[in-house]
Amino acid sequence: MELNLKEIRPYKKGAGYSYTLGAFPTMELIKKKKERAAAVVVSSRYEGSADFKELCEKENIRYEVNDKLLNRLSTKENCFVAGIFEKYEEELRADRPHVVLVNVSDMGNLGTIIRTLAGLGIPDLGIIAPCADHFNPKTVRASMGALFSIRIKIYDSFEEYKSKFPDHELFPFMLDGENTLSINEISHGELYTLIFGNEATGLPKEFAGMGRSIFIPQTETVDSLNLPISVGIGTFSFVHSLVGNGEKLS
Repeated sequence: MELNLKEIRPYKKGAGYSYTLGAFPTMELIKKKKERAAAVVVSSRYEGSADFKELCEKENIRYEVNDKLLNRLSTKENCFVAGIFEKYEEELRADRPHVVLVNVSDMGNLGTIIRTLAGLGIPDLGIIAPCADHFNPKTVRASMGALFSIRIKIYDSFEEYKSKFPDHELFPFMLDGENTLSINEISHGELYTLIFGNEATGLPKEFAGMGRSIFIPQTETVDSLNLPISVGIGTFSFVHSLVGNGEKLS
């Protein structure tokens, strides 16, 4: 991807590019999606610039010391590295379990969930629009670069997602779910989809009739768990539970 760095501006959703802010997510970009990396920009004050320069030369990625551009992209004074990358589309694998987020709206939450899924070994995430922008630098930053380790696909509706993966068993997580989550008593096959609603309203009522609805037990002290925590608990429980053949799901 050829970019004129002088034309790079603060992020807009309609742009064909986005960028990482910080050394660690930029390194993840180079390691996991180097074919999408257009340039790495560093501050003249950054002590690790030599390492990035060597890596960029090795991977044939444009490298530039450019304080002016960094100041334009980030409002934080301690941001010394940015990685500009081309946006891309991916398809979810039909032979892997999925997590689906319905109308997730907070970019920080989305980034945290992406990082959690990468850590738990579920690299396929479906998102139902309207939704937060997973390429927004705020999301990329919250994911700490884990965005580049998982496959993300946006769908216009849950029906569109479901039609593409008819073999996946559905598990919507709801406050009034019929089945209480228990790590030792989850019966499921190797292909499943864990479904979570947005931060404010959760899943619509019609999801109760899809598959087996799940309730995460909690005290009455709070009305509900926040979305990233719920996704983390639910995903961990399924990943480490026993599947139908009595073996742990890897």
